[in-house]
Amino acid sequence: MKLAEALQERADLNRKIEELRRRLANCILVQEGEEPAEDPAALLEELNDSIARLEVLMKQINLTNCKAKVNGMTLTEIIARKDALLLKLSTYRDLVYTAGQNTNRARGTEIKIKSVLKAAKLQADTDRMAKEVRELDNLLQETNWKTKLIES
Repeated sequence: MKLAEALQERADLNRKIEELRRRLANCILVQEGEEPAEDPAALLEELNDSIARLEVLMKQINLTNCKAKVNGMTLTEIIARKDALLLKLSTYRDLVYTAGQNTNRARGTEIKIKSVLKAAKLQADTDRMAKEVRELDNLLQETNWKTKLIES
């Protein structure tokens, strides 16, 4: 199995587990004399099996991410770089928005507000970071489809 396939299965399992949780919550309590819409014991067994499979997949994915290298970096390092950049990018986008605001004054005697950071410089930095995030994401996607999952 390729790493990308394992990541897809992990996402599917996470969705399935959430669905099973909702279904269990909907059928665990019933009015006396009534039957639940679904068998809670069967749902609980399916939930436990799904969580056990998810645990195995997470271990294999994490191990693969720690061992697989591309451009001299492990996938874990690339993911960490991308996540940090996304956080920084979000902050910079907020700063660009704020720095670009014009404060309207009704009269010339009102206090004038001005940005202490240049919106154009922040925007250039934001564009550079967004490009790096796209490149890292593309590299991860390509590597995920080329890398065999370590199944131990």
